[in-house]
Amino acid sequence: MPPLDGLRVLDLTRVLAGPYCAMMLGDMGAEVLKIEEPAHGDDTRAWAPHRDGWSTFFLGLNRSKKSVALDLKSEDGASALRRLIATADVLIENFRPGSLAKLGFSYEAAAALNPRLVYCSVTGYGQIGPKKNLPGYDAVIQAESGLMDVTGHPDGPPTRVGVAITDYLAGLYAMNGILLALRDRDRTGQGQHVDIALLDAMTSALALPAGIYFNTGEEPGREGNQHHTLTPYETIE
Repeated sequence: MPPLDGLRVLDLTRVLAGPYCAMMLGDMGAEVLKIEEPAHGDDTRAWAPHRDGWSTFFLGLNRSKKSVALDLKSEDGASALRRLIATADVLIENFRPGSLAKLGFSYEAAAALNPRLVYCSVTGYGQIGPKKNLPGYDAVIQAESGLMDVTGHPDGPPTRVGVAITDYLAGLYAMNGILLALRDRDRTGQGQHVDIALLDAMTSALALPAGIYFNTGEEPGREGNQHHTLTPYETIE
C-alpha cells in the first residue's frame, strides 16, 4: 500500500511549484483532485510543445491527479469546493496572498469547515512582509536570491540555471512542510497553515556561499564548471 493511501489532496495551484508538490503527493498514493477554472484550466495546458493534443509541460507536472472544473466565483462552484474541503486532508494553493480570502477560502475559513485540514500556500515571497503581493517568477527569484551571481563563467554575466529551480525547490519544501503538518496532526488532531516562499527555498540552497561570505568576508563569484575549494572538480572532455 502506498504511504499516503487514503489521503485526499485538493490542488488549487497552477503552473509549476504547486502542481509539482501535489504530483509528488499523488505519486505517494494520495488522491489528488486538481481544481481548475472551467474556461481553459491550468495555464500550462496551452504551453507548447503538444503531443496528441496534450501539453507535454502540463503532463510532466500533473500525473497522479484527477481534474475537476469549478468556477469559484459562482455559488455552485464555491459550494462544491466547500464540500470538498470538508472531506480533504490537504489543500494546496498558489494564489497571491488574500486572493482566495476574497472568494471565501482563506485558511481561517477553510479551517472552520475542517479543523484537521493542512492548508499550504506557495508564493514568491510568503504571506507576510512588504513584498507579499508581488508575483514570484523563477528568473526573478534566481536573480534576487543571488543564485545567478554565482552561476556562469568568471568573465561572463550572471546566468539563469537551465530549469526553474526555484519552483522545484519550493515544491519540495511544500511537500516536506505538508508531511510534517500531517505528522503533527496525528498527535494533536489539528491542521495548520504551511507558508512556503520561493525566495526562502532558493536562499536556503545558497547556505555554503553565504557561509563563506559571513565568515570570511569573501564574496563568492562565478566559477564556471570549477569548484571554489575542490580539485579536480570540473567538466573535462
